[in-house]
Amino acid sequence: MPKRILIGTVVSDKTDKTVTVKVERRVKHPLYGKIIRQSKKYHAHDEANEFHSGDTVRIEETRPISKTKTWRVLDRVLAGKGQAIEADLES
Repeated sequence: MPKRILIGTVVSDKTDKTVTVKVERRVKHPLYGKIIRQSKKYHAHDEANEFHSGDTVRIEETRPISKTKTWRVLDRVLAGKGQAIEADLES
């Protein structure tokens, strides 16, 4: 069975080797038809403590690492405010 991959925003990085990632999805209300946003928070494993609040990351489903952690962070999609990313600029 393929592993699920989700994209979300890191909302907390206070715990050691763990980040909390908020994943938002848009669904249509069954009765009224309005598009609403639903969100869910996942605890993801971050071995090197390299991801911080505000970063947009990809997470992948894995075996249970602890009671609440069954996801691990794959990579950073977009850095949050105040974060510097190395750019390979040829000028």
